[in-house]
Amino acid sequence: MQQFTVPQFIDVEDKIIGPITARQFIIFLAAAIIIAISYKIFDFTLFLTFSIIVFIIAVVFGFVKINGRPFHFFMLNILQTLRRPNIRVWNNRLAPVVDEEKIPTLKFDSTKSAKEYYKKSRLAELSLVVDTEGEYRGADEDVDLEIINRE
Repeated sequence: MQQFTVPQFIDVEDKIIGPITARQFIIFLAAAIIIAISYKIFDFTLFLTFSIIVFIIAVVFGFVKINGRPFHFFMLNILQTLRRPNIRVWNNRLAPVVDEEKIPTLKFDSTKSAKEYYKKSRLAELSLVVDTEGEYRGADEDVDLEIINRE
């Protein structure tokens, strides 16, 4: 059987200049170009203010990680969320109306404890209702719950 080497540490970026990765180098190169252009365009106070802001943004995008991922992925996720938010709201009015007379009521025997009652008689049936997402409405009391447990 042929053996293959499995690559490890695939999430670690390659270092090109000391501790600086290629992505960080490109970010700082772009920041340096923007600062050089702003030096030619603006007066000194505006240049100083603008260059400090650009430098802070470059450091944040170059070195800050959120949840182990680079900051630019975090910003992309924010932009995607703002463009198309995925809020799902359950509207119970759209669900089919069920007659309350057909829904079996839970009969509780006061001589047994509630924990014992649910453990022995209704727990398998309730889990079946949850598993089938409400399609299974519940069994009558004369139905043997052993059949439900086998399914």
